[in-house]
Amino acid sequence: MQHRRNKRAILAVSYLLAAVLALGWLAWTEHARAERWERTASNGYQRAFGQLVTAVGEVDSALQKSLYATDSGMTGAVCAELFGKALCAQAAVSALPFSSQELEKTDGFLSRVGDYAYCLSRGAMRGQALTDEEREALRALSDTASVLAMNLYELEAGLQDGSLSLTELKQTGATLSRTEGGESPAWAGDQLSLIEREFPEVPSLIYDGPFSEHLTGRAPRALEGLSEIDEETARRTAAELLGLPRSRVYSTGELGGEIPCWGMAADDVNGATVYLSLTKQGGRLLSLLSSRPAGPASVPAEEAEAAAKRFLAAAGFPDNMEPSYHMTRDGVCTFNFAWRQGEVLCYSDLVKVSVALDNGRVCGFEAKGYLMAHCERELPGIEVDAETARAAVPAELELLAEQLALVPSDGEYETLCHEFKCADAQGRHCILYVNALTGGQEKILLLIEDESGTLTL
Repeated sequence: MQHRRNKRAILAVSYLLAAVLALGWLAWTEHARAERWERTASNGYQRAFGQLVTAVGEVDSALQKSLYATDSGMTGAVCAELFGKALCAQAAVSALPFSSQELEKTDGFLSRVGDYAYCLSRGAMRGQALTDEEREALRALSDTASVLAMNLYELEAGLQDGSLSLTELKQTGATLSRTEGGESPAWAGDQLSLIEREFPEVPSLIYDGPFSEHLTGRAPRALEGLSEIDEETARRTAAELLGLPRSRVYSTGELGGEIPCWGMAADDVNGATVYLSLTKQGGRLLSLLSSRPAGPASVPAEEAEAAAKRFLAAAGFPDNMEPSYHMTRDGVCTFNFAWRQGEVLCYSDLVKVSVALDNGRVCGFEAKGYLMAHCERELPGIEVDAETARAAVPAELELLAEQLALVPSDGEYETLCHEFKCADAQGRHCILYVNALTGGQEKILLLIEDESGTLTL
């Protein structure tokens, strides 16, 4: 009996020892794997930061070159180089292990530089020389880039001598590299936060692009001259749009932003919550969103489009809102409507209406583009007629449809164009916009069409 007990004890100890060894081996393996992952991540971050430093230095160099360009050809070449370097720098920023706040100003500056360079390069392609104001803006951007480049060079030196690390300390307390005194290297994000706090002032840019200063504080053109409504009027309007008793609609408070609104919500008959934003000035519907997910589609696209048009009319939009393209996703079909002024389709005056294809009811709405841009335009006279403009369409393309269109830029400007929808030999569709004043190509869009709708690239 004693012999059996001893044998069992030995077996138990053996099993326990084996388990301890297995757990130890597993812990060692996981630790080694974690170290390999951290080393790989650190090397990747180090490479991305090196690319950022290089790209910002090249942005600085390209900006300095732009100050010496005197003809449109060289200006276009330098601005194209500047645009590319800014994109490379932004790509490097996105690969770094920092939060968006830690590099917010740096990334914003690179976005502005790239977009401004792209705008100037387009002007150079049309033979436009740099104005004094544009040169002054480039000089100010160059000064900012020089300071940023210098700060990043200093930070890179800290990474190279080991006093800074691009990977935060882990719970284990281990890091891949330590300074000679055994101290853990400082977190480079702290240094970047300091650079962000002391970021030099970015110059104001006035140009035809989304970062232009003249775009801030714009008033919605469609609401000009309209009186403000109170909360109760907004509630009544929301109830009428939804076809519900006013008692079912409740306020969610005031909404700020570019277009101040009253927020409203209602629980509809399907148990979903519908959220609406109605402008304080004029009481126009800005947005609508239903929380109900759409079920299997049973409503044809034609019926859904008719429902979208009826809702537009009920929301007070004019009859001459014309559908352009639509896209279906997750049982919801979204139609893009643009306002037509006479023969001209105004793409800036855009409204999006989404219809659930299981019940044919509107479940989404967005009209910011229309409310910001809509007005009766004084359209310029057509200098280049449609027949002449067709010469800008490549001979190998088949012309399917044409019309006049007012095409928005990336800023607030619009260009009157001849719109030509075409097909190539493989049946792929594209749209060419030819400037109705100059006869030059203004924009080219590729159409990706399938059973879900049309996407423009």
